[in-house]
Amino acid sequence: MSQPSLFYWDSQDFDWHHGPENHPERPARLDAVRAALAPLHSRGLRAMEPQPIDASWLRRVHCHDYLERLLRLCAFGGGQLDADTYIVEGTERAALLAAGAVHDAVLSVLGDQTRRAFCAVRPPGHHARPEGGMGFCILNNVAIGAEVALAQPGVERVAIIDFDVHHGNGTQEVFEQRSDVFYASIHQSPCFPSTGSALDIGFGAGQGSCLNVPVAPGSGDESYLQAWELIEVALEKYRPQILLVSAGFDAHQRDPLAELNVSTEGFAELSQRIVLAAERICEGRIVSVLEGGYDLTALAESTRAHVEALMGKGLS
Repeated sequence: MSQPSLFYWDSQDFDWHHGPENHPERPARLDAVRAALAPLHSRGLRAMEPQPIDASWLRRVHCHDYLERLLRLCAFGGGQLDADTYIVEGTERAALLAAGAVHDAVLSVLGDQTRRAFCAVRPPGHHARPEGGMGFCILNNVAIGAEVALAQPGVERVAIIDFDVHHGNGTQEVFEQRSDVFYASIHQSPCFPSTGSALDIGFGAGQGSCLNVPVAPGSGDESYLQAWELIEVALEKYRPQILLVSAGFDAHQRDPLAELNVSTEGFAELSQRIVLAAERICEGRIVSVLEGGYDLTALAESTRAHVEALMGKGLS
């Protein structure tokens, strides 16, 4: 039997996490993604069901006090981590499954079961700091995935590429003092969370391990692709053994939470370039993890374009 083109992690239990009515980070986001990806199952997209992650992995990224607070809030029916980040009873299961999906995807790629994987998860993660969640994010899924990768025999260098419109402040904070993870971000500036200056390059043992490429409001495809060219040069030098992607689609011209003008075609081109770079640098190994994207039509179209690129469609 031929190897599937792409493993794809999803769970209906992600819907257990939700905020108030009309909150932008809502279960309908994954409904839109599922509908967009449905035609790809006959073309090699293989659905996988995640398992809740073991708590020991969470402690590699998040502090004990935060994890205890999170469990207490869930046990007592929920609450808020900040003005925009809500917790309900079902958040615990959804968040553990989201991190579990990335855990499973990393092991599948490094175990050569598949070369690339996509995790359509909720809640998102890249704003979650060691000391707490924020910006819709509960657990830092991609940071946990990097720790899983580094725990595998022979893996010494991991790169994380974040093209969500908002800077992944949580992910940078986890790794900015380390040299075993390279973090690169393309994001709008100024914009929430007001981090990610081009001057932020990491410090201590991690000096040079961060590359931030902020772009101005109103920028579109050309600016995002030019930013990628800078990151690609850095990746060639760093030579990661696996590439993790924080795939946010809120830089789309239709998205209500930012002011960039990236098109669906722009996301397709960026995704294809990421795949081609991974082929040269790390044997094609990619685990992509859904972050933002809040216009349902734009999210559906862009996610499908991204997944088709991961499957090798449109590459030359």
